[in-house]
Amino acid sequence: MQIVVDLTRCQGYAQCVFHAPEVFELHGEEGLLYAPTVPADQDERVRQAAAACPVRAILVGEAVTEGAR
Repeated sequence: MQIVVDLTRCQGYAQCVFHAPEVFELHGEEGLLYAPTVPADQDERVRQAAAACPVRAILVGEAVTEGAR
C-alpha cells in the first residue's frame, strides 16, 4: 500500500501516530515523518489513521494516484 500525506493540510493532531506508530512519527511539535510504502501488516492501522485524521490529510492506496493528477 502507498500513502501520501498532504503536509500543507496536516495540523499535527497526531491521530495517525496514535493509530499507526510504526508508519507515522511526529518530529518536533508539528513535523510529521512517515513511510510512503506501508508494510502489509500495517495496512489496517494506516486505514484507521487516515479515517481518524481530522483534516483528511492522508491519501491511501488508489487515492494516492488519483490525488497526483
